[in-house]
Parts: sequence; structure tokens; C-alpha cells
Amino acid sequence: MSSSASATIPASRFGYATRLSCRECGQTCELGAHHACAECFGPLEVGYDYPSLTRESIESGPPSIWRYASLLPVPADVASRPNTEPGFTRLVRADRLASALGMRALWVKDERGNPTHSFKDRVVAVALAAALEMGHKVLACPSTGNLANAVAAAAARAGIRSVVLIPANLEPQKIIATAVYGGTMVLVDGTYDDVNRLASQLADDREDWAFVNVNVRPYYAEGSKTIGFEIAEQLGWRLPQQIVVPVASGAQLVKIDKAFRELAALGLVDAAPYRVFGAQASGCAPVAAAFRAGHDVVQPVRPDTIAKSLAIGNPADGPYVLDVTRRSGGAVADVSDDEIVSAIELLATTEGIFGETAVGVTLATTRKLLDSGQLDPDAETVIINSGDGLKTLDAVAGSVPTAGPIRPTLQAFIDFESSVPPRKAVA
Repeated sequence: MSSSASATIPASRFGYATRLSCRECGQTCELGAHHACAECFGPLEVGYDYPSLTRESIESGPPSIWRYASLLPVPADVASRPNTEPGFTRLVRADRLASALGMRALWVKDERGNPTHSFKDRVVAVALAAALEMGHKVLACPSTGNLANAVAAAAARAGIRSVVLIPANLEPQKIIATAVYGGTMVLVDGTYDDVNRLASQLADDREDWAFVNVNVRPYYAEGSKTIGFEIAEQLGWRLPQQIVVPVASGAQLVKIDKAFRELAALGLVDAAPYRVFGAQASGCAPVAAAFRAGHDVVQPVRPDTIAKSLAIGNPADGPYVLDVTRRSGGAVADVSDDEIVSAIELLATTEGIFGETAVGVTLATTRKLLDSGQLDPDAETVIINSGDGLKTLDAVAGSVPTAGPIRPTLQAFIDFESSVPPRKAVA
């Protein structure tokens, strides 16, 4: 890295963030463009010296993730800088879905409302704010699709260059939704893990490039906390009893748990118990396999699933997902591609929410955990819809056929209506 990108940054430029701490050995270092511990090469995460905060002070903030700026590694004036203003998405009470599943109280955190229609806008916004403070000039990433969309859009809004690397076999909707922002897009023959290795090499080679999920990952990952903050605030400043989260790298699940613990430590919510569950596709389920086997180490796999946004065969936060789920009394499970499609349709037909394949994984896993008795149907539960179904149309195209055209006459419509049974919600 150049001197401008690698220099240690004064803590005041990152709000109340004061240090980076190793998640393995506990060694600390000063804030800067570091993502691995110098002592043991373990992953780093951001530590804070928080001020006294009140619910009222947070509620008076903007309707975006920046209402929680004091809880993030960002400068105090971050909300006034050009950014995509992600966050504060809907928390939908899903009574019809709950009834279909035999549950008492179920909520869907619907991340489609973010600027590029996935939760990745949150993490990118935090990474970009930190990267600019460190002097980086290019925003970059390896991605399974949604992150590429978010990086390209955020860089365009901020007026800097973007470079994204993606597997060549991604859904065409995600490829087009990245290209439209005008940055540099590189299609790579290989899996996400192949793309990620290339990005790691580039991060070491290119001066002033901020790979959001590589060399500025500690800051990037903190953006997922805002999902947890919002859930608690939208529930009336309390924690759900259960939450089911899709697992790709695993960072989202781990950081939602961190958010809940931080809110309790700050006295913003009561320190009530909650259980965290992880959801994976069977075609890429290394964390679920480790959970079932009682292992602490996650063995990498080669992905083969329609849930491409979750197709990370070597998840960086896999061991920490195991820690969180076991500590909280939760679990990690996986579901087949057929179950994923069925769950996407169930959510759409009961609640009018068309989510991408990741929510199919999450909802199908929720149903599986209910059937196995691991998930309590009487406990208030939140599930995460991390993205928009319009990005993964191919996954459901074959299961939702449409009839051919009719003549523009009343009789033609009557004949059509009598020949086609009404479509019911998927059981």
C-alpha cells in the first residue's frame, strides 16, 4: 500500500472507534488499513469507547444507517457526505406466513428497500466512509453479485472509481445491475473462492485500492450491525427471541449478534436471551456440516447451488457463526434447491414479498428447524430477506409458468377463467 493508504489514522476520524482487536489472540493495534493480526494472522474487528447514548438521540437521527453513526467506525459528519443512504428498511409482521408455518409471531426484515436492493449497501457505505478517511482512491471487491451492485453504485455516488470481480456464471440480472453504474467489472472463470483469492492478491499489489471485504474488511463487516440495531428499534427497543440469518461468509450473522450485545451493554435494550440460527444451501453448506458434526473448524467445499449469493465455499466467519449459534442455543442447518424455490414462492404468496434465493434458504431452513423441534414456534422470530427476487429470476422461472395470450374479448376471458384454477399459497 502507499503511505497514504497504509498510515495509521487518528481515532477521532473514525468516531468512537479506537482500535482494532484480534478475534483470536486479543492483540490490539491502532486503527488503519489492517485486516489481519500481526501476531497470529487472525482476523481483526473494530473496538470502541462508546459515549452515553439514549434511544431518543438515535431516533432523532436520519432514516438511514447513519442514525447509528456513533456505533460505527465512521466520521461524525458521514451523513452529510455523498452516499447512497442505505438502511432503515421495513420490518414486516408476517402473520399469514406465520399461520402457514404454525408460528405465533414472525417478522421479515426486508432488505429489498436498500438502494441496490440488498443489505450489501449497508456494509459498503461503512467501508467507503472508512476507505476515504484512509486515503484510498478506488473502491473494489470480489463478489457473488449483490456486493458488486452495491460497490459500483456507492463509488458512482461518491465520484470515485470502482473495480469489481465476479464469477462469470452469476445471474445476468446481477451482472447488468453492476455494469450500469459504469465502473470496471471483471468476469472471472471460477468460483467465488477463486475470485476472492485473486482479489487478495490485487489488494496487496494495488496502491490506494480499498477492497471492501478484504483489506478494509473490519470496517465493512461493522455495517451488518445496523440490521440488528434496526430490528431492535423497530420492535420497540427490544430483542427478538429467535432470529434466522442466511450464511455466506457468516459476517452478517456474527455482526447482528454483536449489535444485540452492544445494545444491551449500552442499556438501550433489556439484556434478554435470544437464539441465533444460521441457514445454508445444501449445495454449499460447510458451516452447517461443521455444526452437525460438532466441529469447530469449517472444511471448505466447492459450491453447487442456485443460491449463488450464499455460494462461498470457504466462509471467513464460519467458525464465529458456530460460536454464536452454539452460545445462544441456536443451530445451523441447510436445505435443498427444491426447498429453496418452494420457500421463495411461499413468502411471495403469503406476504407479497419476492425475495432472492437467499431468503428461500432462510425460510426453508426456518421450516426445517420448526419440523425438527429446534425452533420454537411460540417464540417471537425474525428472518432476514437479504435481497430482491428480481435479481434471481431464473431460480423460480420454471416453477411459476404463465398461460398463453387470449383474444381481447369478454368470452375469451370467461373461458380462460374457467380453465385455470386459482393459484394457492405453497404449503
